Amino acid sequence: MPMASQVLAALVAVLHLYFLVLEMFLWTRPAGLRAFGQTREQAEASRVLAANQGLYNGFLAAGLLWSLLAPPALARPLRIFFLGCVIAAGLYGGATASRKILLVQALPAALALALVWA
Repeated sequence: MPMASQVLAALVAVLHLYFLVLEMFLWTRPAGLRAFGQTREQAEASRVLAANQGLYNGFLAAGLLWSLLAPPALARPLRIFFLGCVIAAGLYGGATASRKILLVQALPAALALALVWA
């Protein structure tokens, strides 16, 4: 697998770890409020849902990191699966929450997946 696909998959994993931190720990703090354009009241009301969402982002990051550490025969299918999951989540988020999600989440994963297939 090209090194570029590994680097981009690692970047997508790091992004999802960042999303985990924002959603699980900073959701009601200034950084989380700015990142998601919410008022403190909105954030407090959705805190539990955001933490759950953050946990799922952590699972995506863990799967991508696993694909970077796995033996070559397992690495490619893992990377394809988890990048596909990230793309699906990004497309859904872009369609239902904010188009910015398409650029921040789906596009990097799609580029990484294209490199896996290259």
